[in-house]
Amino acid sequence: MTDVQSTHRARIPRDREHDYTDEMAHQRQSFVAEQTGADLHHVGRYSFDPAVLPGNVENFTGVAQVPIGVAGPLAMRGEHAQGDFFVPMATTEGTLVASYNRGMRLIGECGGVRATVVDDHMQRAPAFLFDDALQAREFGRWVDEHLDGIRAAAGTTTRSGRLTYIGQHQIGPLRYLRVNYTTGDAAGQNMTGKATLAACEWIRENHPDHPRYVLSGAIDTDKKHSQINMLMTRGKRVVAEVTIPDEVLRRVTGVDTRQLFEYRQIGMAGAFMSGAAYNGAHAANGLTAMFIATGQDVANVAESHSGVTYTQLRENGDYYWSTTLTSLIVATYGGGTGLATQRECLEMLGCYGAGKVQKFAEICAGVVLAGDISLTSAILAGDWVTSHDALGRNR
Repeated sequence: MTDVQSTHRARIPRDREHDYTDEMAHQRQSFVAEQTGADLHHVGRYSFDPAVLPGNVENFTGVAQVPIGVAGPLAMRGEHAQGDFFVPMATTEGTLVASYNRGMRLIGECGGVRATVVDDHMQRAPAFLFDDALQAREFGRWVDEHLDGIRAAAGTTTRSGRLTYIGQHQIGPLRYLRVNYTTGDAAGQNMTGKATLAACEWIRENHPDHPRYVLSGAIDTDKKHSQINMLMTRGKRVVAEVTIPDEVLRRVTGVDTRQLFEYRQIGMAGAFMSGAAYNGAHAANGLTAMFIATGQDVANVAESHSGVTYTQLRENGDYYWSTTLTSLIVATYGGGTGLATQRECLEMLGCYGAGKVQKFAEICAGVVLAGDISLTSAILAGDWVTSHDALGRNR
């Protein structure tokens, strides 16, 4: 073994001035082929100008082509989403589109999904550090008394974001501020980070102790499921609900509403015992497929899939079914929503651009509800496994 060991790290080709070009993408494709032996024939085929990508990706080399299926129509009777929608779903899982399509058919025969956004907050959660608990507590009082100044400082960084309120939590000498914002049609994580930095600097400069802080004390739980999100909302809190007549359920799925209600008790107990983030069938499946298709930040599924199913078996045999997504993080402007295929998919839903995010949130919740109805019925009817055998195995 030598005292000095030389190493060589292969460097991915990059041009500081003209990196988002076909030429640089081809150079990186050749580099990957040389380094790994992989032929990027399909990865390297795309239909847009790489010049549109700054802010979305670095070292652009090509595209991942995920198949898109269309499900629908999904009948929506929401506050913002009204009418019939054909839903783009990007997935490689056979049966997924067919299952959601069946749930949408049943919903249509029941008069459609009622949906509403009941709360809307995006957060950053800085932590301020003090010598003892008393100082931290008094700091919290100071923050409450100076909310207008803090809000004004945050507002200097954004036109569409607005600081609504600051929640406070204390551990020992640490004071955590969960700073809540509305963010317009953007998801808002970057927006709220920049605004909160300005707010924290204003606090540090104006508070007599000039306290130290870290910009995130982790109770904003960015891209992680958490109980605080379930209770306090992160992103959109949206409810989708439908009332299903027993006759319609029997005809479409072969299951009756009493079977559904019995299974709900079993599923509730199982979700409680396992500590699941969602007590319905599978919110993550539909949301992930929609997120990929429409240019959402897919990692937000970690938070967005959490929620609560609540049902009632009515005296006349009808079945009331609601899904509440407690932390749905979506956007119709900014991020990946303006890229070529992603914009087309949002336009399919009439949800691209300003003033459309509430509508999109309602549709997302309606899709989750359709998928839960279909999968739960398939489990009870005994065709869950057989449908996967027929449609879900790529032989």
